[in-house]
Amino acid sequence: MTLVLHELSKTYPGRDGHAVRAVRQLDLTVNDGEIVALLGSSGCGKTSTLRMVAGFESVSEGSITLAGRRVDALPPAGRRVAMAFEGYALYPPLTVAENIGFGLAREGGRGLGRQEAAKRVRDVAEMLEIGPILARRPAGLSGGQQQRASLARALARDADLHLLDEPMGQLEPQLRSVLRGRVKAALKARGLTAVLVTHDQTEANAMADRIAVMEGGVLQQYGAGGELRDTPANLFVATFLGEPPMNALPGRVQPDGLHLVDAPGAPVALPGVALPASGSNVVLGVRPHRIALGDGALRGTVISNQWLGDQAHIVLELREKIIVAVSHQRVGVRAGEIVPFRFAPEDAHIFDAASGRALAHGTRA
Repeated sequence: MTLVLHELSKTYPGRDGHAVRAVRQLDLTVNDGEIVALLGSSGCGKTSTLRMVAGFESVSEGSITLAGRRVDALPPAGRRVAMAFEGYALYPPLTVAENIGFGLAREGGRGLGRQEAAKRVRDVAEMLEIGPILARRPAGLSGGQQQRASLARALARDADLHLLDEPMGQLEPQLRSVLRGRVKAALKARGLTAVLVTHDQTEANAMADRIAVMEGGVLQQYGAGGELRDTPANLFVATFLGEPPMNALPGRVQPDGLHLVDAPGAPVALPGVALPASGSNVVLGVRPHRIALGDGALRGTVISNQWLGDQAHIVLELREKIIVAVSHQRVGVRAGEIVPFRFAPEDAHIFDAASGRALAHGTRA
């Protein structure tokens, strides 16, 4: 079922009398059967957006349309939305099985019989590895078990939209990695439309067809994970995505090319990269994985060299600016050494220094 958010805004009254705009004029379409992640740091507006869609927060401005009907004025029970809460929201008197099947009982008139409902409860519980605790009650469960029970309750339902609010934040990394694939496969197998809220970019990339990056209540960019990584719309998206994040070096365009701030000498070699007019202040962005050490016209002083088991992170200082290079092999450099480095022009990203807007991505026309 298609979800359309049109100029959606949420304003909260502030303690000092000044209103707080948590979401600002958000336009977003989630297609039928699509999984979309709302990604951002704490306070960016992603959870407020999810709660408006679910009906737990009122809409200050704009509209929400789901499956062709406007739902922003409907109560939560009238929207046919299933939600997995970050705070679990399980019913203490009910067993895990009864909690998971609670929504199915309410939908009994929709053709789901008792035996079929019980089977669905068992199937989703086995998928999330909580089958052995179906007879237990929430008070005796760990945080991770409660979170999976809440997720199971949402996934069991036949809803027009499934909302998942940080659904795996309490799980250990290995289990989280396994369940991401299972949950995505289950959503796709049933053709369900889902919106996932997360601050974890790995989770967003693993589960979502498209990612909406938010900051300060504003949608920064919306697209597939690869699109956001390779062609970020602005400097915020460029430095928010990626681990380690993109290196950002201030520079100025001069008649002979791009010069880094406080780095005298020849300009950075960027043949084929479309630079703005001479005199423009810009930021040069390069992903750490695209920096090669050992040769090149640029030089930096090694601050640290960390081997993380499968890759090395080498931190360099260049004129009081920090640069991180990543290698999948051990690199024999020590703190204090001056090492040359380089990157290919096609891996350079140019941003306007004042607005952060992307001006060029490598040598793309």
